[in-house]
Amino acid sequence: MRRRAQREGALISDVILETRGLTREFGGFVAVDNVDFSVQEGSLHALIGPNGAGKSTMFNLLTKFLPQSAGTIFYKGVDISSERPATLARRGMVRSFQISSVFPHLSAHENIRIALQSRFRETLDFWRSDRALNAYNERVGELMTDVGLVDYAHTLAAELPYGRKRALELATTLAMDPELILLDEPMAGMGQEDIQRTARLIREVGRSRTIVMVEHNLKVVADISDRITVLRRGKVIAEGDYDTVSGDAEVQKAYIGGGHD
Repeated sequence: MRRRAQREGALISDVILETRGLTREFGGFVAVDNVDFSVQEGSLHALIGPNGAGKSTMFNLLTKFLPQSAGTIFYKGVDISSERPATLARRGMVRSFQISSVFPHLSAHENIRIALQSRFRETLDFWRSDRALNAYNERVGELMTDVGLVDYAHTLAAELPYGRKRALELATTLAMDPELILLDEPMAGMGQEDIQRTARLIREVGRSRTIVMVEHNLKVVADISDRITVLRRGKVIAEGDYDTVSGDAEVQKAYIGGGHD
C-alpha cells in the first residue's frame, strides 16, 4: 500500500530502498538476522541500536560493501542484491564513510571538483586545460556555500578542522547529485558546535533528497529524523518516529546500562 506523509512541505511517498529477509552471517555468527526494512522516498530515516546491534553490517550490506548471506535488496523497485557500489552510485545511491575519505593533499575546491568530474566520468582527464576544468567552478562554489566551506576553498583537506573535513565529505557526496544518501555516523568525533552545524546541514539536504543515517547521537536523531529503525542483535526490535521508539519497552531495555553506541 502506498504511504504518504508530510515533512516541511516535502512529500514522502514511495519506497525507495527496501530489504526482504536480509541476513549476514560470519562463521556461524548472525550479524544481521532476516531484516525487512523500507525507506520512504523524501524521508530522513535513522538506523540506531546499542553496541553490537548490527548497524554497521546492515549499512555495508545496503551499500554493497558486503554481500548478503540471504535476502534481497531493492532500490527504486530494482533488485540490486548483486550490484557493485560503483553501479549504485550511477543509479543515484551514494554513501559517506565514518572515516573521512577525501584526498588529504588536495584543497577543498579540488576535492569537490574531482567529485564533479567523477559524476561526468572525467576524473582521469587531468590533462584537460584550466579553461575546461574551470567550467566546474561555479558548481564547486555553490556546494562550498551549501556546506559552509567558502572560507576554506584553498585549504588542504588534511589541514581542515575535523568538522569542516566532514562537511567537505558531504559536499563531495552532494556533487554526485544522488537521490539517496547514506551517512555513516556523520557526527562521530565532532564537538557540539560542529554537531549543530552538521545537523542543520543534513536537515537542509534532506529537503530535496532521501537520507539513511547511522548515528549514535540520539538527540540529533530525535531532532531531524522522520523515521527510526532500532536494531538489537541483528534484528529489528522497533520502528517509527522518535516518540514511538523511545517509549518502546524493548528499546529501553536494550539501552539500559549499556550507554549509546
